[in-house]
Amino acid sequence: MSHKERDRIKIMAGIEQQELTVAAAAPLLGLSYRQTRRVWRRYQAQGDAGLVHRSRGRPSPRRKPAELRARVLARYGQRYPDFGPTLAAEYLGREDGLKIDHETLRRWLLAEGLRGVRRRRQQHRQWRERKACFGEMVQMDGSHHDWFEGRRAPSVLMVMVDDATNRVRARFFEEETTRASYDTFESWVRRHRVPRALYVDRDSIYRCEGVASVAEQLAGREAQTQFGRAMEQLGVKLILARSPQAKGRVERMNGVLQDRLVKALRLAGISDLESANVYLDKVFLPALNRRLERVPAQAIDLHQPVAGSLEEILSWEEQRVVQRDWTVAWDGQWYQLDRQHEPLSLAGRKVQVRRLRDGREQILYRGQKLRWRALPARPKRARPELRPVGPVRKHKPAVDHPWRRYAAAAGRKRCQRKGQHSSEIPGAPIRAGGAGPLRRGDRRRRELWLESRRRRPPARSNRRRGHALRTINKGDIFS
Repeated sequence: MSHKERDRIKIMAGIEQQELTVAAAAPLLGLSYRQTRRVWRRYQAQGDAGLVHRSRGRPSPRRKPAELRARVLARYGQRYPDFGPTLAAEYLGREDGLKIDHETLRRWLLAEGLRGVRRRRQQHRQWRERKACFGEMVQMDGSHHDWFEGRRAPSVLMVMVDDATNRVRARFFEEETTRASYDTFESWVRRHRVPRALYVDRDSIYRCEGVASVAEQLAGREAQTQFGRAMEQLGVKLILARSPQAKGRVERMNGVLQDRLVKALRLAGISDLESANVYLDKVFLPALNRRLERVPAQAIDLHQPVAGSLEEILSWEEQRVVQRDWTVAWDGQWYQLDRQHEPLSLAGRKVQVRRLRDGREQILYRGQKLRWRALPARPKRARPELRPVGPVRKHKPAVDHPWRRYAAAAGRKRCQRKGQHSSEIPGAPIRAGGAGPLRRGDRRRRELWLESRRRRPPARSNRRRGHALRTINKGDIFS
């Protein structure tokens, strides 16, 4: 019994116990006096069962025919077994001519056990109001999924969604790279011009993990990726989300596309990226935008015109220093600058090396494009020839060397008693400095002298050691 019917039991029991009259019970039941008397008579005749609604358990007169139900369930099992009720109802009505409401289809699927109820645990999130104008902020994300259900290798779908209108733009790529982000952003700009802000995740394509250079730190700027540098030149504010829920608009759109687009590609028999991109542009996205797009709060379009060449901005750029021979090295390639730029004195200066997406390369100095030619290999540097160094030979002084003559002269007097010259004494040791051979008494006196030198403290000299110029400290001047 329903809650309403249980309340009627209490009121009918009060009438039975003469605590209420039928007229007093009518306002409590929300019925007229005549309807209350009918309910009271049915209660007296049948008891509690007389208060149950008589249509309960009976088939509805507005029910769908059993034949239609059987056809719909059979077609669903054959062609749309993994479709949700809403999407399946759309395809059944458009493709098969079986018009059915999605809620009716959902009840039929639940009754047949073809679909279950999924309950997800929710987390509290702060609600953010949509942007008011078209082009005020666009969200972009790469959705990695098996879009072709094994008919080819998995790919990535780059999706862009306008925050104010839900307008969608998407393209298939092999991987989520800087080039894929450039191409997706360019397709949006070619169609709608440049948005004011771009909301992305914290992928390495959009967020630089390295440390800023000294020049960037002095200028108060953070390190940028190539995509961030391009957005700065276009005047687009790049916003990095801290969670997937922060850019929920594009995340929910990814879920819609992973459900609807996968099945649409299957039914269309598409298995390659080129055909899939053509199908997106001509068939799928126009129909999806007509269904999901909404009117913004304000009618003004905040997209901006492109300032400069979009092809040159969406590229790869790096700074390089010109060598003394007027060559520039980048990415393993050497470039020789033309002689006509000699008035610019480019040796030792920094230039910008740019590579476009079509493979063309440019070298710029202060915004001016320079002429250059690619070198087949690294230029060879001229080096002086070095003579081979042979083994080092020790120089042995000759017999008539001056120090040998001095040593012989110093030892001549000590050798006169024996009638021999010091140079004629075989094996006579010669002291350093050219002195003659030491005798036994001389050796003892030298040992005593060396011992006395060890005991005597060294004399301190006022002469400073080191360089003759003394470094002047700040305290010496202002003390």
